[in-house]
Amino acid sequence: MPPADEPRREQLLNAADRVVQREGPGASMNAIAAEAGITKPILYRHFGDRTGLIRALTERHTSGLLAAVRAALSEPLERRDRVEHVLDTYLAGIEARPQVYRLLTHPEPGDPSGVGNALAPALRQIAEEITRAVQTQVDLGADRELLAEAWGRGITGMVLAAGDWWLESRPCSRTRMVQALADLLWGRLAAAADLPTAALPAPATDLPPA
Repeated sequence: MPPADEPRREQLLNAADRVVQREGPGASMNAIAAEAGITKPILYRHFGDRTGLIRALTERHTSGLLAAVRAALSEPLERRDRVEHVLDTYLAGIEARPQVYRLLTHPEPGDPSGVGNALAPALRQIAEEITRAVQTQVDLGADRELLAEAWGRGITGMVLAAGDWWLESRPCSRTRMVQALADLLWGRLAAAADLPTAALPAPATDLPPA
């Protein structure tokens, strides 16, 4: 798409964001076009169809979430503070736009496109970022490689499931939820020493276009 069209495209994505936040994952193209003050054919010209629009929203939000988690992992904090900061960054990200999060994680009934599983690539990258952070910063002995891989994926899955439940049920404040998850993770992390040559993890490549 020519650069001159990008501001208009962003305006349409902003309108789609507002409608999804207001109406939930089932927001229609009619409602989004009305919010943007255009006709549906113009919306289709920019995104092809509803799946194309959802993919554009996916790229926007997953890229932002991944960048925020990367930045949190790179903060020069004490280990416990960094754990809590990363957890809080993820929960804050899904709390800020709960309906968009539901759109990315919960497929609509009969959804033929699978767009409701759109967060999966970002979660894989978050797991890789956590794995890299553990590998480069924490001394876990001879099993460091195995433990780092297992923890990276395990932590990501745990936080996904717990965050999903927390966002839906709101049993406590975000601060309390962060503390609860950090307490669960903290046992072996607290006991391990820093690696002598600990370094911040190098950023991975960006997500491919959705």
